[in-house]
Amino acid sequence: MGAPRYRQQAQREITVYWVTFLLTLVLVLAPLVPILYQSVRNQPLYKAGGVFTLSNYTSLFSQADFASIALNTVIFAALTTVFALAIAVPIAIPTERTRIPGARLLAQLLRWPIYISPLMLAFGWITVYGPAGFVSGLVREVAGYVPWNLYSLPGMALIEAVAQAPIAYLFCANALASSDSSLENAARVVGAGPLRVLSSVVLPMLRPPILYAALLIFGTAVETLSIPLVLGERTGITLFSNFLYEEGIDSVNPDYGLLGAASMMILVLTITLVFVQSRLLKHAQRFVSVRGKANRSSLLDIGRWKWVGFGFVTLYIAFGALLPLIALILRAFTSMLTPLVNPFSLFTLDNFRLIFDYAPYAESITNSLIVAFVGAAATTLLGTAAVLVARRSRFRFGRLLETAAQAPHALPGLIIGVGFFWAFAWTPGLGGIQGTLIALVIAFGVRALPSAYSAVSPSLMQLGRELDNAARVAGADWWRTVTRVLLRLLLPSMLAAFVLIWTTMVREYAPAMFLAGAESQVIGTTALDLWTQGETGPVAALATLQIVLTAVVAGLAGLMLKEKNRA
Repeated sequence: MGAPRYRQQAQREITVYWVTFLLTLVLVLAPLVPILYQSVRNQPLYKAGGVFTLSNYTSLFSQADFASIALNTVIFAALTTVFALAIAVPIAIPTERTRIPGARLLAQLLRWPIYISPLMLAFGWITVYGPAGFVSGLVREVAGYVPWNLYSLPGMALIEAVAQAPIAYLFCANALASSDSSLENAARVVGAGPLRVLSSVVLPMLRPPILYAALLIFGTAVETLSIPLVLGERTGITLFSNFLYEEGIDSVNPDYGLLGAASMMILVLTITLVFVQSRLLKHAQRFVSVRGKANRSSLLDIGRWKWVGFGFVTLYIAFGALLPLIALILRAFTSMLTPLVNPFSLFTLDNFRLIFDYAPYAESITNSLIVAFVGAAATTLLGTAAVLVARRSRFRFGRLLETAAQAPHALPGLIIGVGFFWAFAWTPGLGGIQGTLIALVIAFGVRALPSAYSAVSPSLMQLGRELDNAARVAGADWWRTVTRVLLRLLLPSMLAAFVLIWTTMVREYAPAMFLAGAESQVIGTTALDLWTQGETGPVAALATLQIVLTAVVAGLAGLMLKEKNRA
């Protein structure tokens, strides 16, 4: 009886290994293979008779506006990176290493743009600082002109930078929070003042997080669609992202070969940036300041300069994040927003009525919730399974599984959408998935898989293998060890991963631009549709609903983290 039971357990274990591995590999490769194949084919994938060709790349490079598109994309990404770092680094240093008033509250407020879709943030900025914006109207009355232009590359880059600055801030703040201050103490001993310590010791130690954040922000700016689509098209500014949209979804007769070649260009660029990130991290040990027991000292007292730091942080939070969000919410409850009329006299619920009375708009909210809940649950389970098989099993392809689970980090949302669009059309029997919520769950899930893996993996690494050995001694096989021991201990991390992925998916929209059908629109695609129709009030209402949903989930996440810390 023992031998058959052992063979049965071994077979179950091997089955779980291979199912997890093959499912992850298929999901990751599904959007990549069709893009590569389409880029070297002279016919759409769903048509027979195509032959191998490089003419798609030749056509792309020979287009009259290709150089302009490439230059605009590089300038936009570079300006976004510079602006984001110029905001984040001067904020991270005073909030983490100096005594400024309200540092803890300011640090929490600085994180909020992470939970808001850049698309919604762009709508908020246009509401406040656009040509007909509330603040623009006040400035025009006083000065006679508006000194800024959001419908330009610097203006677009500034909005994207505000959306990305919290990412750079978190990288720098976490590095400063975990660093040892012995070098700062040594500088003080030799007579360096607080400002000299910050410029000569603290700032150089931030090189690794600054470089890492810079590459991440640059890659994100290259792939972003919302801001180029909302602001760029009005003035004829074309980036690679809205070029893909115009050649794919918005074109009457799409050139799929050209679309595939352009997609490969973005994909190669993002993969290159991820590779450079990994190479840079190998040299980060030169800047390590935490060895053994870190000895943290008191925060630096920079005297009256603390009010300069406080003012800079407060101005950014007020005018960069809070004011656009407040204006967006206020616009949702008014028939119009202008400095010439008291907004409270224009109060109305018509914007929300339009959303809930028109079935497709209301369904987009329901669809976003369904996709977020189902996608977050499925992605969390798959990510957890990948972590367990890659790091806590004898599977010989564990390292490859880990690489596959983290590979979508290099895949822009647009590329995932384009790739799955062709994958569903190309694969027999999957054509019916196109345009359904299932397609969105799959695409959103692949994009969020690295987040699930990264959220669960550190917690598993903290669990000693003694637990596995004890379970094995008691007669448990790998499956019983995982289900009865490890998963129970990983449950808090899995719940945190679920909340993180839910928050990401409820604001996701880029893959849906290529995959959503008439009955599977989400909040982001509906907001874009309303914006193109000039319906700014309903757009603000949708954004407000998304902000409320995100605030509720973020609040629940905070409570869950507190419970986890108590446990």
